[in-house]
Amino acid sequence: MTDFERELDWRLQTLIDAGLHRKLACPQGIDFCSNDYLGLSRIPSLFENPQLNGGPPPTAPASRLLRGNTEYHRAFENRLARFKGTDDALLFSSGYQANLAVLTTLIGPDDRVLSDELNHASIIDGVRLARSKRVIFPHLDEDAVECELRTPHSEGRTFLVTESMFSMDGDIAPLDRYARLAERYGVELIVDDAHATGLYGDERGSGLTEHFGVEKRVLAVVSTFGKALGVFGAFVGASRVVVEYLINRARPFIFTTAQPPFLLKAIANSLDYAARHPELRRRTLALALRFRNRLEALGVDRPGGEGPIVPVVIGDATRTVETARLIQARGFDVRAIRPPTVPEGTARLRISVHADHSEAQVDGLADAVAQALSAV
Repeated sequence: MTDFERELDWRLQTLIDAGLHRKLACPQGIDFCSNDYLGLSRIPSLFENPQLNGGPPPTAPASRLLRGNTEYHRAFENRLARFKGTDDALLFSSGYQANLAVLTTLIGPDDRVLSDELNHASIIDGVRLARSKRVIFPHLDEDAVECELRTPHSEGRTFLVTESMFSMDGDIAPLDRYARLAERYGVELIVDDAHATGLYGDERGSGLTEHFGVEKRVLAVVSTFGKALGVFGAFVGASRVVVEYLINRARPFIFTTAQPPFLLKAIANSLDYAARHPELRRRTLALALRFRNRLEALGVDRPGGEGPIVPVVIGDATRTVETARLIQARGFDVRAIRPPTVPEGTARLRISVHADHSEAQVDGLADAVAQALSAV
């Protein structure tokens, strides 16, 4: 090894000693860790290979501004705008890329950004890259937000950025009240609706921006296909002028190869299926409630949140890894989440409940969690 490789090896050993070392592991056991909340990824008919003769082409080997744009892309973006309740939409390869595009393109160094302390890493990185003034407010603290907004920022604009359903805690931001604050103080609201897309909204199931009725009151809303819709990719819903500006100025869009059209067909199939089966949304939330109730009945502190993301906070990273190992040995695929993904001292099991789980599986997992916590 070179000197630098030896240094890297030493750094890895410090992670091992702290219980923070990670390894890639293939899925085993019943899936209680992915974001496939509606269970759609396990419906093979939604993702059959397209007929290349007469169907959408399998690839688009160029950026959208070169030869990668096809009739399928714009037609699908129009559909996504209707689904999200926005004027327009723009496709991206991932939610991470979409957040970087929105935040680095719309926000500048003279601007001020209010960001929830538990926002996703893609939001944190996007705000940093925008080089704006950053104000990190306590998690879901509306009073802290308003207190900061009362202080004028004459150098530039002010943006309020939040997840709708937080990816590690499963709790929900008060988007309706944030929208009122944004309007009162003349600031722009940007929402990452990734984990709520496909789960919330009585009419379309498009997410918490629909549930709170703020689709037209946000500057931009980021949604993903790789969670409840069970596929891959993301999009931004916004006004036509915002989308046009992103097309012209967003580096993560301009310098990225377009999504293959056959993937858009798979996403469309998933959207169609979810629209035909709204009961999947209700079942997911009902099973998550059952799981929380079962844990509480077994003497486990009731997990926070109210959606399919059920956090069982343990604290110590090493103990969390061992707890997950014991649960995995019972046939449940549950993973340990440790810093820096979550704050120091809050290592946890991040359990995801899916619509295709049975009540017996949910109850069995609760029993396994309670027993593992007692054993460690």
